Amino acid sequence: MPTHIKIIVSILTLLAGAAFYYFEGRYGQAHVATVGAALSIFMVVAMWIFPEAGDRAKRK
Repeated sequence: MPTHIKIIVSILTLLAGAAFYYFEGRYGQAHVATVGAALSIFMVVAMWIFPEAGDRAKRK
């Protein structure tokens, strides 16, 4: 995946996680808000750390 696409997806994921954290913490349960924020951060980190799945035969 190109880097500029990863940056856009990362920003959107963090914005969605922040909105979830805000609304769930304010109107719902604080523990669920914390789990949601941690999951959104984990998704972004995992996207940048782990390589994209692909066909090894095409790389050669």
